[in-house]
Amino acid sequence: MSFNEPHIDYAGISPLIALTVGLCVVLLSAVFRPLRRTAPLLTMVALGATAGLLVWQWDDPKTLITGALRLDDLAISISLIAILTAAFCVLLSLRERATEEAGSGEYHALLLGSVLGMTMLAQATNLVTFFVALETLSIPLYILCATNLRREGSLESGLKYLIVGSIGSATLLYGMAFLYGGTGSTNFAGIAHGIARSGLDGDPLILIGIAMAAVGLAFKTSIAPFHQWTPDVYQGAPTPITSFMAVATKAAAFAVFLRFFDVALGSQLDSWQPALAALAAISILVGNVGALGQDSLKRLMGWSGVAQAGYMLGSVVVASEAGTSALVFYLAAYAFMNLAAFAVIVARERETVFGDDIRGVRGLGAERPLLAWPLTISMLALAGLPATTGFIGKLYLIEALVEGDYTWLAVFIAVGTMISLAYYLRVVAAMWMRPEGERAAGARPAIAGASPEADPVDPEAGRRWSLAGPALLAAAATVFFGIVPQPLVDFAEHAGRSLFG
Repeated sequence: MSFNEPHIDYAGISPLIALTVGLCVVLLSAVFRPLRRTAPLLTMVALGATAGLLVWQWDDPKTLITGALRLDDLAISISLIAILTAAFCVLLSLRERATEEAGSGEYHALLLGSVLGMTMLAQATNLVTFFVALETLSIPLYILCATNLRREGSLESGLKYLIVGSIGSATLLYGMAFLYGGTGSTNFAGIAHGIARSGLDGDPLILIGIAMAAVGLAFKTSIAPFHQWTPDVYQGAPTPITSFMAVATKAAAFAVFLRFFDVALGSQLDSWQPALAALAAISILVGNVGALGQDSLKRLMGWSGVAQAGYMLGSVVVASEAGTSALVFYLAAYAFMNLAAFAVIVARERETVFGDDIRGVRGLGAERPLLAWPLTISMLALAGLPATTGFIGKLYLIEALVEGDYTWLAVFIAVGTMISLAYYLRVVAAMWMRPEGERAAGARPAIAGASPEADPVDPEAGRRWSLAGPALLAAAATVFFGIVPQPLVDFAEHAGRSLFG
């Protein structure tokens, strides 16, 4: 009896190898005293090497490890978004108290571990790799949320995320078990074949499996009514980690959302499309209404993320090349918009007594115009105003929904956008139409809904390149791709063709 070893394409898995090696090197840097301050630099090198290896394989789709993974333009584009977000997180984490308390090496190693999970998740085409990648993504984030050890809110955030995330993972795993029982396969293509063979009507196991898998993914992507953890975790976690979670987790989870529903379950569109469309509509309304009364900017961004997840879910519903392209474009735009906002929030938390309360940005236009403009552009882009990527992204999503005969859901996006103007423009008004906020002096006041991140106050925090630089860069990209969207459109269309072409 002979053993036939599986063929391993080392070039194809080289991005995963680079992240794994980088993770180990960064973790070891914490052991050797002379290298302890090099963790951010080593992390950036690992992220840069991974991005280079991904770009090297652009437009060269391949199946890896006997069908467990697929490296195509969709996986590459989502992985690049996650890497970009992680790089911004590294910059925002400089001088962050959570980094010092957790240990720089450990903190950045956990960050790379989460990026590794996201890269695997974007490539997953098998239930086993799907679940392993999801947990590789999630477990480091549970710890990172609680790394500000002296803040009760941070510890509460990590515990809450752990409990709710575990419930979501358990629900997803249970659904996967039903799907395997009903189809006899863990591979996405095998599941599609098993469903075509038996039919949904003849096997309730498959129906239950689809429903539970959808619920599990809804937990991970903050889709209402499975969103309850999002505002609390966003507020309590260290703000650089919140910025990373807000973008990268959504990107990776929606990538596998696409593959799972459009590949494994693509033959049964009529059965799951109405349910996902209803979830998208609920999420749009709940997220936008929930954000209206928020004074904490991080909670506001959390509720906004619930609404944005509803917009993105619409692109999964239509199950088409146009929908996939619209999703990738919007995720890239969402990364720029969010990173600009969170960079400013980090700066104001460190240089004012108000933490992430909206009072921290009052009068910012007069006091710190280099911070006020990125936050203004971010809010206007999230609201979908013209000359920003948010406007182009929403048009792209609406066009895909109309082409897919879901015009009513496109109307929900338009209505949600109008509601969102109330809270996004409130932030803009606080910066440009209010007197300058209180100077960073004295004791930090107790503010309901605020989550102060730095003590003592650092009045020069907003002037540092590590905060102002990323904010300005992300804001500039938001405007540039809103005026000249074609490069980002081409990037997104490659991803759409890789899944449906």
